[in-house]
Amino acid sequence: MRANMISTLDGAAWSLEGRSGGLGNEADRQLFSLMRGLADVVIAGAGTARVERYGPVVPGPGWEELRAGRTAVPPLAIVSRRLELDLGGPLFTDADPPTILLTVEDAPADQLQLAQEVADVIIAGEHSVDFTVAVKQLEARGHRRLLCEGGPHVLTQIVEAGVLDELCLTLSPIMLSGAASRILNGTTLAAPSNMKLTQVLEEEGFLFTRYFKA
Repeated sequence: MRANMISTLDGAAWSLEGRSGGLGNEADRQLFSLMRGLADVVIAGAGTARVERYGPVVPGPGWEELRAGRTAVPPLAIVSRRLELDLGGPLFTDADPPTILLTVEDAPADQLQLAQEVADVIIAGEHSVDFTVAVKQLEARGHRRLLCEGGPHVLTQIVEAGVLDELCLTLSPIMLSGAASRILNGTTLAAPSNMKLTQVLEEEGFLFTRYFKA
């Protein structure tokens, strides 16, 4: 499980417009595309999918070689307990391979039935998504290279479950203040999650860092 996130110097995980995409530069966008090309599946929370206006994954430069022997693009796996999504929108109707939904046993029954008609639904947990179960279910479908794109609540759950192996964090050379979340946001972790820095690249004042689980 790899996570790809961005943060300002003062810890904001999104810009004044409420989107993380406004914090990056061209190099960050290229890395974003590369990591998607390497992934077997891209995981994102329903809130992130709405705010960042997610649609089906579109191939990037050089993906034919990166994805030799796999589907042309990785499927999206959207995390949602309530399934309050536009199930008739392009994220589901235009997705090939089909979008995956990671949800829970007590999701609304009517929405769950509709979701199963347009998506590959994985039920992982009773009241909140159990990412230990979700990862096993994704692996059972052949998805071993997992990429999480947030948001902060979803990443907190992944870290808390102990299934995060790698963090790619872009540090944007701006400061915003305000009430924007950090890259983790939710309940305090039972124990700190220690990471080991393995790589740092720089361009235009942006730092591109790579950490592995210590």
